[in-house]
Amino acid sequence: MNSLATIVPLTSSPTARRAVLLLNVGTPDAPTTPAVRRYLREFLSDPRVIDLPALGRWLLLNLVILPFRPAKSAALYRNIWRPEGSPLMLYSQAQQRGLQAALGSTRVLLAMRYGTPSIAQAVQTIADEAIDEVVVVPMFPQYSSAATGTAVQEALRQLTALSAVPAVRVVGPFHADEGFLSAQAQLMKTALEGFDAQHVLFSYHGLPVHQVQATAAASHGCHGGLGTADCCASLTASNRACYRAQCFATSRALAQRLGLSNHSTSFQSRLGRAEWIRPYTDQHLKTLVDQGVKRLLVVCPSFVADCLETLEEVGLRTREQFLAVGGESLALVPCVNDHPEFIASLATLAS
Repeated sequence: MNSLATIVPLTSSPTARRAVLLLNVGTPDAPTTPAVRRYLREFLSDPRVIDLPALGRWLLLNLVILPFRPAKSAALYRNIWRPEGSPLMLYSQAQQRGLQAALGSTRVLLAMRYGTPSIAQAVQTIADEAIDEVVVVPMFPQYSSAATGTAVQEALRQLTALSAVPAVRVVGPFHADEGFLSAQAQLMKTALEGFDAQHVLFSYHGLPVHQVQATAAASHGCHGGLGTADCCASLTASNRACYRAQCFATSRALAQRLGLSNHSTSFQSRLGRAEWIRPYTDQHLKTLVDQGVKRLLVVCPSFVADCLETLEEVGLRTREQFLAVGGESLALVPCVNDHPEFIASLATLAS
C-alpha cells in the first residue's frame, strides 16, 4: 500500500479548489552548451545533490564540472532530442494532460525542480487561482534525498511562503503501487514477446553510498553492507526508507508478476570518485556475458518518464558497452510514461 505523508490535513469541503502538483527533476531547455550549463549550474548547486560543504561544492562545480561537462552533456542530449523538445518534458506534459483529463475540475500543474516550468511558476498559479488544497506528487517511485527530498523541500518552502497557505498533502514513494507495477509489467511483457531475452536487468539510478546510509540511519535501518547480496533481500520496517531496498523491492515485485527466473538489479549514472551503491550497471554487463547472457532486456523502474538516463545512457551507451564485452543484443523497455494504468494510478494517489 502506498504511504501518504500528510503535511497539513486536507479539508473535506466540496467547494474547496484543489490542485495536483507533479514534480520531476528537470531538463535543459535546448541541447546546447549554454542551456545545459544553466541547467547543470542550478542542478549541481543543490546541497542535496552534491552534499559537500558550500565552498567545496562551489569549487567542484565551477572549476571541474562546468568548464567541461556542459559541452559533453549537450552532445548526449542531441542524440535523443526530438523536434518537439526534450523527451522528459514531452512525456511529463503527456502525464499532466492525462491526469488532467482523469481528474476533471482539479487543476493539474507540472513543475521541475530545476529549469522550467519551475516550482515558483506553479506556486504562483496556485496563489493566483486561490487554490485551497494542493496534493504534491514527486514523480519518483523510490525515495531519495537527492530527488524526492529536494523536490518536496522546495515545493513546501514556496507553498508555505504564500500569504494564504493552502492545505498540502505529499504523496509518498509509490514503488509498491498496483497501478505503477501493472503498467511497467505490461510494458515488459510486450517487450519480452518481441525479444528473445535470456536475462532481464533492472537498472536504477545510482546514489552515493553515504547518502543512502544517511537515509537508513534516519530510519534506524542498516548502516552498511550495501554491496552484499542479501543487504536488501526484503523490505522491512527498519529499512523502509532505504532507496536501495526500495529498488530491490520493485525488482522483486515486477519479476514475480512476470514469473522471471533470470533477472538481476544494478545501478547506473554514477558520477565522480565517491563510492556509489552497487552493483554498477556498466560493470555488471561483463558478469552477465561471462554467465552466458547474449540477449539482454533492460528496464529502468526508477524513472517514470523516458529521459537522458534511459534513452541515451541505457538505450545507446549501455547497448554499446554490452556488445563490446561480448553481448549480441540489448533491448530497452519504455518507462511507464503516460500508460493508461499509470495515469489511473496517479489519479487514485492524488484523490
